[in-house]
Amino acid sequence: MSSIKQVINDAVEKVRQPNPIRLRDLIRQIRSAKTAAEERAVVNRECAYIRLTFREEDSVWRCRNVAKLLYIHMLGYPAHFGQMECLKLIASPRFTDKRIGYLGAMLLLDERQDVHLLITNSLKNDLNSSTQFVQGLALCTLGAIASPEMSRDLAGEVERLLKSSNAYIRKKAAVCALRIICKVPELMEMYLPATRSLLSEKNHGVLITGVTLITEMCRQSPDMLAHFKKIVPNLVRILKNLIMAGYSPEHDVQGVSDPFLQVKILKLLRILGHEDSEASETMNDILAQVATNTESSKNVGNAILYETVLSIMDIKSESGLRVLAINILGRFLLNADKNIRYVALNTLLRVVHADNSAVQRHRTTILECLKDADISIRRRAMELCFALINSNNIRTMMKELLSFLETAEPEFKATCSSKCVLAAEKYSPNVRWHIDTLLKVVQAAGNHVPDDVVSSAIQLISDARTEQAYAVGELWRHLSVAQLEFQPLIQVATWCIGEFGDLLLNGQADVTVVESELIEVYQRILWSSQCSIPTKEYALTSLMKLSARLSHEVGSIQQVVSAFGSHLNIELQQRGIEYNQLFTRHGHMRGALLERMPPFENNRIQENDKIALTNGVDASPDNQALLNDFTAPNNNANENYESNALLDLLGGMDPGESNAVQPSTTPAPVTAPAPAVNSDILDLLGGLDSTPAAPVPATNMNDTMSSGQSTNSSNSAYLLDGLLNNSTPIITSLNPAATTASNTLTTPAVQKTSSIPGINAYNKNGIKLDMTFEVQETVTTINMQATNNTGTNVTDFLFQAAVPKSLQLQMLNPSSTSMAPTSTLNQIIKVNNPNKVALRMRIKLSWSANGSLVQDQGEISNFPPALWQ
Repeated sequence: MSSIKQVINDAVEKVRQPNPIRLRDLIRQIRSAKTAAEERAVVNRECAYIRLTFREEDSVWRCRNVAKLLYIHMLGYPAHFGQMECLKLIASPRFTDKRIGYLGAMLLLDERQDVHLLITNSLKNDLNSSTQFVQGLALCTLGAIASPEMSRDLAGEVERLLKSSNAYIRKKAAVCALRIICKVPELMEMYLPATRSLLSEKNHGVLITGVTLITEMCRQSPDMLAHFKKIVPNLVRILKNLIMAGYSPEHDVQGVSDPFLQVKILKLLRILGHEDSEASETMNDILAQVATNTESSKNVGNAILYETVLSIMDIKSESGLRVLAINILGRFLLNADKNIRYVALNTLLRVVHADNSAVQRHRTTILECLKDADISIRRRAMELCFALINSNNIRTMMKELLSFLETAEPEFKATCSSKCVLAAEKYSPNVRWHIDTLLKVVQAAGNHVPDDVVSSAIQLISDARTEQAYAVGELWRHLSVAQLEFQPLIQVATWCIGEFGDLLLNGQADVTVVESELIEVYQRILWSSQCSIPTKEYALTSLMKLSARLSHEVGSIQQVVSAFGSHLNIELQQRGIEYNQLFTRHGHMRGALLERMPPFENNRIQENDKIALTNGVDASPDNQALLNDFTAPNNNANENYESNALLDLLGGMDPGESNAVQPSTTPAPVTAPAPAVNSDILDLLGGLDSTPAAPVPATNMNDTMSSGQSTNSSNSAYLLDGLLNNSTPIITSLNPAATTASNTLTTPAVQKTSSIPGINAYNKNGIKLDMTFEVQETVTTINMQATNNTGTNVTDFLFQAAVPKSLQLQMLNPSSTSMAPTSTLNQIIKVNNPNKVALRMRIKLSWSANGSLVQDQGEISNFPPALWQ
C-alpha cells in the first residue's frame, strides 16, 4: 500500500513540475533573437534545463529534450552531453522514442566514438524486429555510423535482410551493405548472391541501391569486376526500358523517366566497359540512343547527357560515337548556365587527347569562352586552347591568346606566358614569327613574365644568327619608348643589344641609332628608381659589352660604370669596380673578354630522350623528389651543392677520398675531370682509393659579363682576379647555360676485343644482381640484370650507385621498376675511368614487396681487373 502511495506522489510531483517548452517554441525564440548574444543566451538557458532533466532516471520528456538538443547541435552549439540519452531512447520500446534516438545517434555519434559500441546490441535486436519501420531505422543508423567491428558483428543480419521480400527493407539493406564493404572489403563475397538478384527488381529504389552496391564492388575488386561483366546486357535492357517507357508519374522528373537511376546505370556501364571491347560493343547502341533521345533543355537531361559522354569516352566506343559525345559537349558550351559551360570545358580538357580533331570543330566557341565573365570558365578555356594548338592553327590561336594575355588577370599572366612560349617553340612556322611572338608575350605579360620566358627569348635570339639584326632592331624600338616599370622586356632588350649592338649601329638592323642616343637610354635605365636591381645588373653588363662595340662613346661608358663603384647595392658596386678595372689596369684584355657569347646549348630534355642519372639516381619523375633533395640549382657553377643531402644517398660510409657525380641532369663530360668539391662531399664514399681530379680552368669572361645574371660577389671577384693575374681558379663557368655545353659521356670508337667475365654483384633478400661488361678505351659499359627471387611482386625498384671521384658515372633508365616473381629487369651503367684506377662501387637498393619497403646497401669490389688494365 505504501508503494502505491509513493508512485502516486511521484506522479503528482511530475504533474506539478512545469512542462518543458516544445521544439517549435524553442525555434521561435531562437529566430526572434536580434543579436548573436541573445541567441547564445537562449541556447545556454535551454541547454542548462536539458542537462537538469537528463539527471532524472525516468524523464517523460526525454524525447522532446533530445529533439531540441539535436536542433541546437545543428546550429553549431555543443551537444555531446546528449549521447547517452540517445542510447536510452534507442532502447525504448516506443517507435517515436527510437526514431529520435537513432536520429541523435547518427548526428552525435560516429565510428570514432566509443559510445557507439554500446548500441550494437540494440541495433541487432531492432534488425530482428517484426516491424519494418524499426528495421529501417536500425539499417539507416548502421549505414551511417558503422565501424569495422560493428560491420563484422552485424553483417549477417544485413545479408539476411537483403533477401527480404519487402522492397522497403531491401533497399535500406543494400545501402547498409555498401557501408559494410567499404569498411570491411573481405565481407564482399557474402553479399554477392543477394546482389545479383537486386537487378531483377521492378522497384526503382531497390534498383538504384543495387546498382550503387555493384558499382562499389567493381571499383574495389578486380575479381568482382570480371564477375559482373556478364550483367552488361541486363543493364542495357533496364536503361532501354527507361528511355523508351512512356510517362510515369511516380518516376518522372521534368519529363525524364527516373534520371537518378539512369545516371547510376551509366556510371556502372562506364566501369564495366573500360578496356573491354566485348562489353563496349554491347553498350554502344544504347549509349547512342541515350545521347540522341535525351532532351537537353532541362537540367536533368544535361546530367544524363554528361554521364553518357563520360561513358562513351571511357570505354572502347566507335569513332562516330565519340564525335557525337564531343558534339554534346559543344552544345553545352552554348548553354546559358555557366555551370554547364564549365563542366563542358572541364570534360573537353580531359578528352581532347583522345579525339583532337573532333574538339577542333568547336575551337571558335572555346575561344569565345576566353571572354566569359566567370574567371573559372576563362581559366579552363585557356588551358583547353593550349591543348588545341597545333602547327596548322598556331597563328590564329596565338593571336587570340595574346589578346587574352593583354587583358587577363595577373594570376593568369605567368601561366599563360609560359605556355605561349612552349607552344611557339614547338609549332612556330619560322624563326622571325617565333621572335615576334616571344616579344609580344614579354610585352603583354609585363612584370608577370616568369624567368623562363626571359631566358627562352634570349636563347632564341642567340641561336637565330640570320634574325639577330631584325631582333635587335625590334628590341631597340621597344626599349627606346618602353615604360621602365616593365622589367622583363628591358632585361631581354639590354641583353641582346649588349651582345649584338654592332648590328644596331652599322645599319643592319634597319633602324638608325647614334651612340649618344644609345648611352642616353642606358643612363635612363640605370638611374631610374623604377628598375629593379637585376634589371640594372643586365643593363650595366650590357653597357660594358657595348664598350667593345662602340667607337666614340667609350669614355661616357667608363664614366657611368665607374659611378657604380660606390653604389649601395653590393652586387652593382662590385660589378662597377671590376668592370672599371678593364678600362684602367687591364684595358688590353677588354676586347677579348667582351666578345660575343657562343650560342646557348638547348638543354631542354625531350620526352623520348634517355634521361641521364645523377650519382646513380634516375632523373625521371618517379625519382624527382629524391633528386630534389640534392640537385637544387645554384646560381654559381663553382659552388657545390649541399653535401648533407648528398650524404643521404649512401649514408653510413667511412670518411675518405671519393667522388659523387656533380649534381646535374646531364652526364659528366669525358674530356674534363669533374669539378673540385668541398671536404664534406669528399667524405661521401669513405675508403675508396682514388686519384685526385685535375682542376678545370676558368672559361672566358663572356660567360660572366654578358649573361646579365646576378652572381655571388666573392666568386665573381675570385674569377676576375684569376683572369687578370693569369691564375687558374678551380671553376667551370658562371654562365649556367654554358655549363652544359659538353655534358655528355662520350664513347670512343675503339673496342676492347678480349672477353671479360661477368660477376654476381648482389644476392640478398631475394634480389640478385648480375653484371656483364664491355670496355671501349676508358669507358666501361656495365649491363646490370636484376632478378626477382622473392616469390612475390616487387615494385618501386631503385638502384643507386656512386664511384671514386676520379671516375665519372652515368646510368640510363631501367627497363622497368617492377618485377613479377622470377622475372628480371635490366639497366645500363657507364663508367669513365681515364686514370685506369681499380674500379669500386658503392650501391644502395630499395624496393617494395608485400606492402613493405626493403632497403639495403653494400660495396662491389670484385670487378674483373681487365676493366682497367
